[in-house]
Amino acid sequence: MNSAKPELSPTQISQFLASRRSTRDFLSNPIPRDLLNEVLEDAMTAPSWSNTRPFLVAIAEGEVKERISKEFLNRWANVSKNLRKGLLGKITLLLTRYGLPTSNRLVGKPYSKDLKPRSMRLGAELLGSMGISRENKDARDKWWATNYEFYGAPTELFIYIHKSLGIFSASDAGLMMENLMLSAHARGLGTCAQGAVSIWDDVVRKEFDVPKNYRLLCGLAIGYPSDAPANSFKSHRIAANEITVSPRSTSA
Repeated sequence: MNSAKPELSPTQISQFLASRRSTRDFLSNPIPRDLLNEVLEDAMTAPSWSNTRPFLVAIAEGEVKERISKEFLNRWANVSKNLRKGLLGKITLLLTRYGLPTSNRLVGKPYSKDLKPRSMRLGAELLGSMGISRENKDARDKWWATNYEFYGAPTELFIYIHKSLGIFSASDAGLMMENLMLSAHARGLGTCAQGAVSIWDDVVRKEFDVPKNYRLLCGLAIGYPSDAPANSFKSHRIAANEITVSPRSTSA
């Protein structure tokens, strides 16, 4: 039995966990490497499947990050432009393939009907908090493009998982990322997990020597939060009873 006790009370821990929010606008100030290493070391204290740690983290900063961002933005601009042209634009995309996902095509598919309302609520509330209506496609596309600027973060982490363990690699990476995000939060840093950047793995691999037996899971922007309105947005959190499953009733 682990007898170690946290210095914080349960109430303080609950308050700290609830205070973490996604950061969607960062200052350009670089993160000191010692500080980033501390956060990564904390991430490694997360539990792991047989202690295998089946994940890798590619750290994009400076010119490397800018090259990745530039290519991402070019691809998104091409996709956005052609999707507005209707059928002709879609045909152009299929023929040229520039901007189509090269990995994780699932990201672009519609949510299941039982999950879609949660996603739609987030989108409506987040964009609404910035005065962007659902009908304003120009503004929506411009906001989406900030994903590929990593919201101005000085550092973007690309999380890779080992293919051999499948969903268990993703589970371990998720545990690691949560530790990382909470450690960053405790140190005055903000983070935002980004599924949107996982669709063009070839761009990231051009900059990093990632082994072939790893696949890109997602990105994670990290840096110092600005005081932009986007960072004051608080998304709705569903109650715990909405994700718990009760036993089936049994008849005598």
